[in-house]
Amino acid sequence: MLKILIAVDGSEHSNRAIEAVEKMARSSPGLEAILVCVRTGAILEPLFSGDYTVATVQKLDADQENQQATVLNSAMDHAKAQGLKISESVRTYGVIANEIVRIAKERQVDQIAMGTRGMGAVGSLLLGSVAQRVLHQSDVPVLLVK
Repeated sequence: MLKILIAVDGSEHSNRAIEAVEKMARSSPGLEAILVCVRTGAILEPLFSGDYTVATVQKLDADQENQQATVLNSAMDHAKAQGLKISESVRTYGVIANEIVRIAKERQVDQIAMGTRGMGAVGSLLLGSVAQRVLHQSDVPVLLVK
């Protein structure tokens, strides 16, 4: 049985990753799909939150958790509409690429699927990308979907 982790962020690109995995599921009965959404919360780090009150930081944190839940619920709905069964959805917090790779190892997946914005070479060199970091850190194949 093939087990695939689909990283979602609410973008059209992550919806396309769901659709690509659904196409794979048609020819691979029993495919297990897992959704993961990583919340970064950079504003909550001490460097950024020094000027905020505790109440403000807690509200920002709660808002980010709600946004993460919304993204996962929307991805689940999209997967169902495509006919893809999702066995689990995972909410996590941290550096996005690191968390995707960590969850992939923890869940012992066979592949990671994720969308990419398809940045040009110059943008990619200057900014890097989550997809690029996952690709380099992962021990399993990574399907990048535009």
